Amino acid sequence: MSELASPRERVLITGASGGIGEAFARLFAARSYDLVLAARSGEKLTQLCTQLSDGHQIRAESIAADLSTPSGVEQLLADLKAKSLQIDILVNNAGFGTFGLFADADLQEQLSQIQVNVAALTHLTRELLPGMVRRGRGKILNVASTAAFQPGPMMAVYYATKAYVLSFSDALRNEVAGSGVTVTCLCPGPTRTEFMARARMGNPAVLSKSRVMMDADEVARRGFEGLQKGRRLVIPGFLNKLIAYSTRLGSRGLSARVVRRIMKGIDATRSRT
Repeated sequence: MSELASPRERVLITGASGGIGEAFARLFAARSYDLVLAARSGEKLTQLCTQLSDGHQIRAESIAADLSTPSGVEQLLADLKAKSLQIDILVNNAGFGTFGLFADADLQEQLSQIQVNVAALTHLTRELLPGMVRRGRGKILNVASTAAFQPGPMMAVYYATKAYVLSFSDALRNEVAGSGVTVTCLCPGPTRTEFMARARMGNPAVLSKSRVMMDADEVARRGFEGLQKGRRLVIPGFLNKLIAYSTRLGSRGLSARVVRRIMKGIDATRSRT
């Protein structure tokens, strides 16, 4: 596999201001892809684009967009059109979760999760996929989670949205078969990012020594390699694969009870930090 894109393919990465999204941006830039980076943090994105443009002699555009609102998605698409930025590879990475019982949760925050994790991903894919099909080439990488494989008490909406991403990716992959477009779903397990802090799960250091926990750079590298090979599903890490596939051995009720026990342990740890 060549290390360089040919000729100058352009990648749109959502949620690119940190974590796995930023790691993807650095990977693609190092291999001479042009970039469009989208996230809420405009200033951080601009700094990252400047760094990557100067360091790799590529074109990197930043678009500040709040994907938690439909208007934010529309603005991102309008900016792409206004700048005549053709997207050859779409990395739907933006997403977040919240921790706690659904009955106690803030409704707007739960709806925002659905908007970012499901609606924005679907909207961007629908708008950018037809062009890829017409050109007879393109790649889509949807970032789900090992959460996609089972119900998730105390993170009910997050787990459900990731199940959607996995199912949607598999269906879409079937629909575009033979078109020159590939669809890959990346399902990482616990990763060293700001996700757990954003989800209010307490101190991320509690899980940092776990063998399941992976670095964002490694997760992005595995996802990048799977995307280039046109793989259907990428689950980084042997233990994460084992956990994901083991859910097939029992009932969904049993899976929910196991997850609930893990979440109660996190909740107990959170209360002490």
